[in-house]
Amino acid sequence: MALPLPRGLTPAEVAFTCEMELVTIVPRQRLEALELLGGTTPALVPPRRANVALWLALLLKRQRRANIVPPPWLLPASLSAVLEMETNPAVEGFAPTPAAPRSGGAAASPPFLPSCTADAPRNALPYHWLEVGEMLLEAAADDFDDPDAVRMLLKDLHEARGAKVRAGTQLLDAGGVFKLNGVGGMEVAESRGFVVGVIDGLRKIGASREQARREQEEEEGGIGGDEGDDDMDL
Repeated sequence: MALPLPRGLTPAEVAFTCEMELVTIVPRQRLEALELLGGTTPALVPPRRANVALWLALLLKRQRRANIVPPPWLLPASLSAVLEMETNPAVEGFAPTPAAPRSGGAAASPPFLPSCTADAPRNALPYHWLEVGEMLLEAAADDFDDPDAVRMLLKDLHEARGAKVRAGTQLLDAGGVFKLNGVGGMEVAESRGFVVGVIDGLRKIGASREQARREQEEEEGGIGGDEGDDDMDL
């Protein structure tokens, strides 16, 4: 018997989907355009930069046929600025996300936005920031000026934002609303089980409290009714 599938995307599935994000590469060899199911890739002519899907960039990097240009938000200065925002008690919510670009009067469809290319804005984390950063550091660490600093900042950001998600569940217990605007895809996949478990627990606690309240009201109503009957008999 097959086990039931978990709700939502798993971390592995999120990492797979983010490979469609566009990144900027500097080709080392010529490569003609390829007709793929997802569309036609650009012709690669060294040393002209080109934007290709992350999976293709990683493949070319492993074959030593291209270098990957880290997006501006993945540089140490930008990550430090975002980390400062995340750890500032005066700043509510999570760090801002890049604005959706518009082409031909229509916004591109999230979460696959050109927010990981060399033209991406600084001081903002895109939807797939964590998984893209980890993949680029694993396959193209030599394309970073200071990969160790980037690793450390990504780890600090991951921990700081994860603590925010866990702390936000306290608002749910108090009957408030916890907004997840700006939370990335991998963060949602990692914290879904915890948040859903908290919500289910609060729902059960609320149901038990409601049941206890109703039983108490029934008992009080029964006692009041008996006293009224005694008064009538007297």
